[in-house]
Amino acid sequence: MKLLRRLYDWVLGWADTRWGLPALLIIAFCESSFFPLPPDLLLIPMVLGASERWFIFAAGTTLASVLGGLVGYAIGFFLWQTLGRWLIAHVMRIELIAIDGREDVPLPVYFEKLLGVQPAYLFQTFDDWNAWVVFVFGLTPLPYKLITVAAGFAQVNLGVFVLASALSRGLRFFVLAFLLHKLGPPAKVFIDRHFNLLAIVFTVLLFGGFMVLGWPF
Repeated sequence: MKLLRRLYDWVLGWADTRWGLPALLIIAFCESSFFPLPPDLLLIPMVLGASERWFIFAAGTTLASVLGGLVGYAIGFFLWQTLGRWLIAHVMRIELIAIDGREDVPLPVYFEKLLGVQPAYLFQTFDDWNAWVVFVFGLTPLPYKLITVAAGFAQVNLGVFVLASALSRGLRFFVLAFLLHKLGPPAKVFIDRHFNLLAIVFTVLLFGGFMVLGWPF
């Protein structure tokens, strides 16, 4: 907790400097294809440290995330047998299984109920739902990088993929940044006061995105 606290205070310190935004953009870009930590981890203290720049932070994070998603899409489309499968198996620690002559990823039970199929598998879901899968995963703590790489392998329409990514990631980051901007100093006071508890909750949400799918991190 002390290490996280120092990291949080450190980020707040340079949120309004020339290095804050580039760091945020790099993390948002990399997270969409291979980096394990979500950009929210940096976006939150950045907005709290320079609230008047919330729109720039949200727009930059959205753009970088979508561009990074295109890299993930390209990996799945062009490099599935080499880099794509390796990222899913060794970086995301997700087991691919053979279903109907094609490798696939099993989805949790609640997806089966939501989609009305049993059992539910990721690539089969792409076949039926296309962009809605990209949109839903882009909003949640679930690993978005899995969807970008899988979308490329499933050959989801590129224009639809970009639109769904922009809508979901934009909604997520703009709503978060706007709420922090509106809450302003009280939000910072609340985080300062309950930092340890919030750090635990954030960690549970971060790793829970993998664990709820039954995937070891």
